[in-house]
Amino acid sequence: MNHLPNRRHTLAWLLAATTALAACDGANGPGAASKPSFKAVDITGAEYASKLQLQDPDGKPRTLADFKGKVVVVFFGYTQCPDVCPTTMAELAEVKRSLGADGARVQGIFVTVDPERDTADLLKAYVANFGPDMLGLRGTVDETKAAAKEFKVFFSKVPGKTDTSYTIDHTAGSYV
Repeated sequence: MNHLPNRRHTLAWLLAATTALAACDGANGPGAASKPSFKAVDITGAEYASKLQLQDPDGKPRTLADFKGKVVVVFFGYTQCPDVCPTTMAELAEVKRSLGADGARVQGIFVTVDPERDTADLLKAYVANFGPDMLGLRGTVDETKAAAKEFKVFFSKVPGKTDTSYTIDHTAGSYV
Protein backbone atom coordinates (compact mmCIF):
# COMPACT_ATOMS: atom_id res chain seq x y z
CA MET A 1 0.00 0.00 0.00
CA ASN A 2 1.37 3.42 -0.95
CA HIS A 3 1.21 6.11 1.82
CA LEU A 4 3.10 8.71 -0.19
CA PRO A 5 0.09 11.04 -0.85
CA ASN A 6 -0.77 11.02 2.87
CA ARG A 7 2.83 11.84 3.81
CA ARG A 8 2.94 14.68 1.30
CA HIS A 9 -0.32 16.04 2.67
CA THR A 10 1.01 15.83 6.25
CA LEU A 11 4.32 17.47 5.30
CA ALA A 12 2.46 20.29 3.53
CA TRP A 13 0.42 20.96 6.67
CA LEU A 14 3.51 20.88 8.88
CA LEU A 15 5.30 23.31 6.56
CA ALA A 16 2.29 25.68 6.61
CA ALA A 17 2.02 25.48 10.41
CA THR A 18 5.76 26.12 10.84
CA THR A 19 5.58 29.14 8.54
CA ALA A 20 2.58 30.50 10.43
CA LEU A 21 4.32 30.07 13.80
CA ALA A 22 7.47 31.74 12.51
CA ALA A 23 5.39 34.73 11.43
CA CYS A 24 4.16 35.10 15.01
CA ASP A 25 7.65 36.13 16.11
CA GLY A 26 7.49 39.15 13.81
CA ALA A 27 10.28 41.70 14.08
CA ASN A 28 11.57 40.39 17.38
CA GLY A 29 13.25 37.46 15.74
CA PRO A 30 12.96 33.78 16.54
CA GLY A 31 12.67 33.01 20.22
CA ALA A 32 12.59 36.66 21.30
CA ALA A 33 9.83 37.58 23.71
CA SER A 34 7.72 40.60 22.92
CA LYS A 35 8.22 43.52 25.28
CA PRO A 36 4.87 44.61 26.71
CA SER A 37 4.01 48.23 26.10
CA PHE A 38 2.83 50.58 28.84
CA LYS A 39 -0.80 51.57 28.26
CA ALA A 40 -1.76 53.52 31.37
CA VAL A 41 -1.12 56.88 32.97
CA ASP A 42 2.33 57.28 34.45
CA ILE A 43 1.93 59.01 37.81
CA THR A 44 5.61 58.96 38.71
CA GLY A 45 6.37 62.20 40.49
CA ALA A 46 2.72 63.20 40.75
CA GLU A 47 1.60 64.50 44.10
CA TYR A 48 -1.50 63.05 45.70
CA ALA A 49 -3.29 63.94 48.92
CA SER A 50 -0.60 66.16 50.39
CA LYS A 51 -3.22 68.42 51.99
CA LEU A 52 -6.04 66.00 52.79
CA GLN A 53 -7.93 67.06 55.89
CA LEU A 54 -11.49 65.93 56.58
CA GLN A 55 -13.50 65.06 59.67
CA ASP A 56 -14.24 61.60 60.97
CA PRO A 57 -17.83 60.89 62.13
CA ASP A 58 -16.97 62.15 65.62
CA GLY A 59 -15.93 65.52 64.19
CA LYS A 60 -12.20 64.97 64.69
CA PRO A 61 -10.06 66.43 61.88
CA ARG A 62 -8.03 63.70 60.17
CA THR A 63 -5.07 63.72 57.80
CA LEU A 64 -3.08 60.87 56.29
CA ALA A 65 -0.34 61.57 58.86
CA ASP A 66 -2.70 60.16 61.51
CA PHE A 67 -2.11 56.71 60.02
CA LYS A 68 1.68 56.73 59.83
CA GLY A 69 3.05 53.20 59.86
CA LYS A 70 -0.06 51.73 58.24
CA VAL A 71 -0.90 50.96 54.66
CA VAL A 72 -3.76 53.34 53.91
CA VAL A 73 -6.35 52.51 51.26
CA VAL A 74 -8.59 55.47 50.37
CA PHE A 75 -11.81 55.12 48.41
CA PHE A 76 -14.18 57.92 47.39
CA GLY A 77 -17.86 57.02 47.26
CA TYR A 78 -21.23 57.59 48.90
CA THR A 79 -23.48 55.55 51.17
CA GLN A 80 -26.39 55.33 48.72
CA CYS A 81 -24.15 54.04 45.92
CA PRO A 82 -25.82 50.90 44.56
CA ASP A 83 -22.84 48.97 43.25
CA VAL A 84 -19.15 49.86 43.16
CA CYS A 85 -18.95 51.45 46.63
CA PRO A 86 -20.24 48.53 48.71
CA THR A 87 -18.42 46.07 46.45
CA THR A 88 -15.09 47.86 46.83
CA MET A 89 -15.48 48.24 50.58
CA ALA A 90 -16.41 44.55 50.92
CA GLU A 91 -13.34 43.58 48.88
CA LEU A 92 -11.13 45.73 51.12
CA ALA A 93 -12.67 44.12 54.21
CA GLU A 94 -11.96 40.67 52.72
CA VAL A 95 -8.33 41.60 52.00
CA LYS A 96 -7.89 42.76 55.60
CA ARG A 97 -9.51 39.56 56.89
CA SER A 98 -7.36 37.34 54.67
CA LEU A 99 -4.21 39.02 56.00
CA GLY A 100 -4.97 37.77 59.49
CA ALA A 101 -3.13 39.75 62.17
CA ASP A 102 -1.39 41.82 59.49
CA GLY A 103 -4.80 43.14 58.43
CA ALA A 104 -4.65 45.51 61.40
CA ARG A 105 -1.80 47.29 59.60
CA VAL A 106 -4.17 48.26 56.76
CA GLN A 107 -6.38 51.30 57.29
CA GLY A 108 -9.43 51.52 55.07
CA ILE A 109 -10.76 55.05 54.57
CA PHE A 110 -14.05 55.84 52.85
CA VAL A 111 -14.36 59.50 51.80
CA THR A 112 -17.92 60.51 50.99
CA VAL A 113 -18.54 62.53 47.85
CA ASP A 114 -22.07 63.20 49.11
CA PRO A 115 -21.70 65.26 52.30
CA GLU A 116 -25.23 66.63 51.88
CA ARG A 117 -26.88 63.24 52.48
CA ASP A 118 -24.09 61.32 54.21
CA THR A 119 -24.40 62.62 57.75
CA ALA A 120 -21.77 61.74 60.34
CA ASP A 121 -24.04 59.12 61.92
CA LEU A 122 -24.95 57.55 58.58
CA LEU A 123 -21.32 57.45 57.49
CA LYS A 124 -20.25 55.85 60.78
CA ALA A 125 -22.92 53.14 60.47
CA TYR A 126 -22.09 52.53 56.80
CA VAL A 127 -18.36 51.92 57.26
CA ALA A 128 -19.02 49.78 60.35
CA ASN A 129 -20.69 47.28 58.02
CA PHE A 130 -17.26 46.57 56.54
CA GLY A 131 -15.29 46.27 59.75
CA PRO A 132 -14.86 47.98 63.11
CA ASP A 133 -11.66 49.77 62.10
CA MET A 134 -12.86 51.16 58.76
CA LEU A 135 -13.07 54.93 58.87
CA GLY A 136 -15.41 57.29 57.08
CA LEU A 137 -14.38 60.87 56.39
CA ARG A 138 -16.52 63.80 55.37
CA GLY A 139 -16.34 67.54 54.95
CA THR A 140 -18.34 70.42 53.61
CA VAL A 141 -19.10 70.46 49.90
CA ASP A 142 -16.06 72.69 49.32
CA GLU A 143 -13.79 70.52 51.51
CA THR A 144 -14.99 67.43 49.64
CA LYS A 145 -14.19 69.05 46.30
CA ALA A 146 -10.72 69.99 47.58
CA ALA A 147 -10.08 66.44 48.82
CA ALA A 148 -11.23 64.99 45.50
CA LYS A 149 -8.92 67.37 43.67
CA GLU A 150 -6.00 66.25 45.87
CA PHE A 151 -6.60 62.66 44.75
CA LYS A 152 -7.54 63.63 41.18
CA VAL A 153 -10.97 62.09 41.73
CA PHE A 154 -13.92 62.97 39.52
CA PHE A 155 -17.46 63.14 40.88
CA SER A 156 -20.66 64.70 39.62
CA LYS A 157 -24.31 64.62 40.69
CA VAL A 158 -26.73 62.96 38.30
CA PRO A 159 -30.24 64.36 38.86
CA GLY A 160 -32.99 61.96 39.90
CA LYS A 161 -36.77 62.23 39.99
CA THR A 162 -36.60 64.34 43.16
CA ASP A 163 -34.02 66.70 44.62
CA THR A 164 -32.78 64.02 47.02
CA SER A 165 -32.96 60.96 44.75
CA TYR A 166 -29.86 61.80 42.74
CA THR A 167 -26.95 59.47 42.10
CA ILE A 168 -23.31 60.43 41.82
CA ASP A 169 -20.92 59.45 39.06
CA HIS A 170 -17.47 59.10 40.56
CA THR A 171 -14.03 57.65 40.12
CA ALA A 172 -14.06 54.03 41.23
CA GLY A 173 -10.37 53.55 42.01
CA SER A 174 -8.78 52.93 45.38
CA TYR A 175 -5.67 54.83 46.40
CA VAL A 176 -2.91 53.14 48.39
